Order: sequence, then structure tokens, then C-alpha cells
Amino acid sequence: MTLRPAAGAATDLLIGGALVPAADGGTFVTYNPATEEPIGAAADASAADMDAAIAAARRAFDTTEWSRDHAFRARCLRQLRDALQERIEELREATIAEVGAPAFFTTGPQLEGPIADLGYFADLAEQYAWETDLGIASTMGIQSQRRVRREAIGVVGAITPWNFPHQINFAKIGPALAAGNTVVLKPAPDTPWAAALVAKVAAEHTDIPAGVLNVVTSADHELGAQLSTDPRVDLVTFTGSTETGKAVMAAAAQSLKKVFLELGGKSAVVVLDDADLSTACTMAAFNVATHAGQGCAITTRLVVPRAQLDEATKITADALAGLAPGDPADGGTICGPLISARQRERVEGYLRLAQEEGGTIVCGGGRPAGRDRGYFIEPTLITGLDNSSRTAQEEIFGPVLVILPHDGDDDAVRIANDSPYGLSGAVWGGDTARVERVVGAIRTGTLGVNGGLWYAVDVPFGGYKQSGIGREMGVAGFEEYLETKAVAYPV
Repeated sequence: MTLRPAAGAATDLLIGGALVPAADGGTFVTYNPATEEPIGAAADASAADMDAAIAAARRAFDTTEWSRDHAFRARCLRQLRDALQERIEELREATIAEVGAPAFFTTGPQLEGPIADLGYFADLAEQYAWETDLGIASTMGIQSQRRVRREAIGVVGAITPWNFPHQINFAKIGPALAAGNTVVLKPAPDTPWAAALVAKVAAEHTDIPAGVLNVVTSADHELGAQLSTDPRVDLVTFTGSTETGKAVMAAAAQSLKKVFLELGGKSAVVVLDDADLSTACTMAAFNVATHAGQGCAITTRLVVPRAQLDEATKITADALAGLAPGDPADGGTICGPLISARQRERVEGYLRLAQEEGGTIVCGGGRPAGRDRGYFIEPTLITGLDNSSRTAQEEIFGPVLVILPHDGDDDAVRIANDSPYGLSGAVWGGDTARVERVVGAIRTGTLGVNGGLWYAVDVPFGGYKQSGIGREMGVAGFEEYLETKAVAYPV
């Protein structure tokens, strides 16, 4: 089996169990962000294709035993995991080319990790406590045995971004299918292959019934809105910008469908005055340069003691200078390209804004010398700004780090929390009690302490404030896709 389409062809849609072209025959080109060259094409779905996918998902949920056969679902998910793992090198090559993901990252959250995680969700399908006995109670003289059941919510519409397509696609597909739902996946136009190649494997190498998993690729960013407005869809899960998330939520309100959102972030690294400053600043530099800063949970504000600002600035700048952008196919590359010319222009706009706001670019700040092709930006450190500046408040989605001084633990917490977002962050300090007070005061969904990494399939991921609603991954993420039913029997 060859995953990539033949020369001149395009990947297909997956609708109702069949791999099909777009109804009108439309296709669109996908590009390599490191070279700006086309690598292939994908089916360009229309509203009619999306309608057909929703109808297939509705039919599969309403007329099959998928939602009730836990063991069968687990088996299908393991089949998908195993079939993908057998084709991992071809998927890796396609992911590096389409996403611009550094090769080293594909051994973790950009590819191998999310595929392996399907096994976790398969285990949940078999081991989850689908029914809870509440015992006997008397109400108005009637003795009743009460039970609480958890059931699949129905048809799930999943809208995903381009930055970590496999991780986010599987973080939605895995638990949604394991919980017994049917799914319509609408991936980002920038990375259609990441979903379409998985769809091909699912259709040809698993027993997933027709209509249970549908994948609709399209160049139209707005096509996903159909999932929010169609009353046949019971839940919409979206990962992307906060502004788009608000639009998804508003559209879904018309049918009062459940909405589950993972949105933006402007996360802070808080360094206390007794921390290992060198390690903290070096790690902050590495984090913001990884995958060119294209991650919602990446820490993009470095909050350091005022007395150590100059030292911290030098350490961080030196570290960033050693993380020059490179070919993502090279195993030593940390900072690859941005996804598109549009995204690079957005980042460059923020670099101009930072200087207009009075900031100083300490290192980076432009396109790397000697790379005339590819959407590369140098890892950049900005100083001299207040946390109220737009550069320090708004999500840039590039390898740009703003360093800010604080005047003690309380002030550091104030700065970290002075954001519309509350997705992630980090705390560095020597005294455990002080660190724990700061951890308890910062309003974010995830935090790493002294280099601790929270990311794993069993850890719930999501944010406070405008960083989203609900949690992804872990048991909490699995339960987002469930309804609760209370049943009473006379005794």
C-alpha cells in the first residue's frame, strides 16, 4: 500500500466508509513550508460533501451497534494504531514535508506519540465504568434502585488546526470513537494529508463501520462552520484561535449542541529569585524555538527578577542564537519553518509592532541569512516592553519570546495572570513552599515546575479563561464525549 497519491492525483475524502473524490471533482495543492514547493494535492470538499459526511455519521450512530459494543470499538482502535505504526516511515516523511515538523519531533507529539495513544483510548473503551450503582433510596414512599449510565453523545464534528495535526486529530478521534460516537473530521487546509492519509488507512485496514469515521478535507476555512450549525451534529470540538472559537460557540448555540474548545495561549515562564537562572532561561529559549513556536501551549513570556534581567537576557539570547532555523528533515533541527507565507507575514507584523511599542529586539527578528526559500523566521527575543503591550498580550504563534521583569513572587504571579488566556506555563524556583504558593496562584490549565513536563495521553489538557472550555486527553477528555443518564428501577 502506498499512502501518497499517484502523480497528478489527490488524496480522497472518507465519507460513509468509501474513499471518494470531492463531488465536484475539486482539488487543492498542499505545499512544503520549508521549500515553498507543492508536494501534492487533496480533495477539495464542498458543502454537499460535508452534508453527505454528516448524514453518514448520523446514520451510523443511529442504526449500528457501534455505540454499545465497547470491545469492538477497542479492537478497531487497536487495528488503526497497528496499521499506522506499520506505515510510520511513510507517514513521517509526509508529516515533515507537509507540516514542516522537525524530524526529531515526529518521534514524539508530532506523530509517533499520538498514534501509540490510540491504545490508551482503546483500553478506556473496555475498562471505563460505564454504569455506577447509587444504591436504593425512598422518594415519596417509592423504593427505587438508582443507576447512572454514561453513553456516547452522538455525532461529533471535529475541526482541527495545522500546527500539530496528528496530535490534535487523534486527541479528538481517539476518545470520541472510544466513547462510542461517530465523527466528521474537518482538518485545516494547510495540512490535509495528515488527516487524509490516516483516513485511507482506516478505510482499508480496519473494521471501523461505514460512516463511523468521516474525513472531509477542503481549502475552504469556513466549511467547518457547517458542523456548528447542522442539527444532526451533537457536539463540536474545535482547536484553534480564540476568535474563531467564539464564532464556533455562537453558531452552535442555535441548536444548543455541546461545544468543546481548545484555544489560544500566551503562557508565562515565572522565574523566582532562588531559581537556577541559567537552566530556566535556556529551557525557555528551547521551548519557544521548538517547531518555530507554533504551539498554543508554548511559553512565550519569560518573567524574571528585575535584578537579574540583564543576566537573564544574555543567557536567553545566547541560547536562542544557537537554535537557528534549519531543514526540518535534518535530525538536529529544532526550529523549522512557519507553516505559510501568511503566517510569516503575521509574525513579522508583530516584530514591527514590538519596536513601535518601544521594545528592543535583542536577537533574531528577521529571516535567516542564506535561506531564500521556505517560511523561516529567526528565534527572537524582545525586551523593554510592559506586559500591557500588545506584543506581550496577543498570541503570535512564532518563535518570539518577550522577557519581562518582576518585583517579587506576588508581582510575578500578577504578570503571569495578566492575560486573557490561561492555558499553560512554567515555574522555576529553589524553595518548594514558595514554588507551591506560586503554582497555586497562577490561573492556567497546565504548569511545569523546574523543567517537569506535563504532556502525556493520560493528562487532561485545556485552559482557564479565554483558552477554552473543557479538557482534551485523559479520562476527563474521554468524558467530554459522553452523556449522563440516570435510571431508576422499583424494588
